[in-house]
Amino acid sequence: MEPSTVPIEPPDKLQADRIHVQQHLAANPEPLRQDPPPNPAGGHTLVVDATDPSAYARPSSAVKDAGPDDQVFIRPGIYEDKIFVAERPILLIGAGREAVQIFSRRGGPLYLQRVPDGRISGITFRYVGSDQHAAMNILDSTCTVVSCRATEGILSGIVVYGPTGRPTLLDNEVCHNRESGIFVFAGARPYVAQNLCYANHHFGIAVRDPGSHPDLVRNMCRENMLSGILMFHHASALLLGNICRENQHWGIVTTPECETSPPREQLASSNTLDPNPRGALMVTEQPLGEIGR
Repeated sequence: MEPSTVPIEPPDKLQADRIHVQQHLAANPEPLRQDPPPNPAGGHTLVVDATDPSAYARPSSAVKDAGPDDQVFIRPGIYEDKIFVAERPILLIGAGREAVQIFSRRGGPLYLQRVPDGRISGITFRYVGSDQHAAMNILDSTCTVVSCRATEGILSGIVVYGPTGRPTLLDNEVCHNRESGIFVFAGARPYVAQNLCYANHHFGIAVRDPGSHPDLVRNMCRENMLSGILMFHHASALLLGNICRENQHWGIVTTPECETSPPREQLASSNTLDPNPRGALMVTEQPLGEIGR
């Protein structure tokens, strides 16, 4: 008997969208580095390597010693640590998010508070505790987070909040968090582009509160257990070129008072909002009713 074969079908629109997002995430990737890149600020480079006695054993120790123009480079490894930076710039470069993991069981592994400038790249941030913490906390900061991963938060993967918050989140992977992938609230206005938010328990991206106004551009929100994007409680946002599909509920959910650019009736043409089991767009007064909130 000849073995059965399954015909290979040509790529459909869903496969094409997946390829499109993979190409975005692969564009200008953070290379796997064993050696630090040149310091764009011109200062020193502090190296973290738990296996090298001449290097710092933990990222937080290097960050604490770094001057305003210094950068911290993290070699491949898994580090149990918690990084807190307040009111100063940061240059924190990992060897790549597949090679560098910072995890914490006692609070989130990354807290940024009023950080005026800087860049964080090439690192996986993972919360492994059981209390109410996110993997990455960004309060009133304007730095750039690129090519990182935020995962397993009991809250959301990345929380961005505060009325002076203007960070850039670019090409990050935000997955397997107990609430949403990226949560913008309390008046923050980040630029959120080309992020892959998948397999989160609530939404891929959520936006809440008056004054909160992120630019959401070319993000992929898929396989989230509620909907792709949620906007509620007087939030507003720019939404262009996002792909919200294969979520358990809707592509986008919004409460009636929220404002979007382009207008709500144009969202389905300026973003890809299907297929989702319940449809492309839902306007409701109770977007969290099914989880008892």
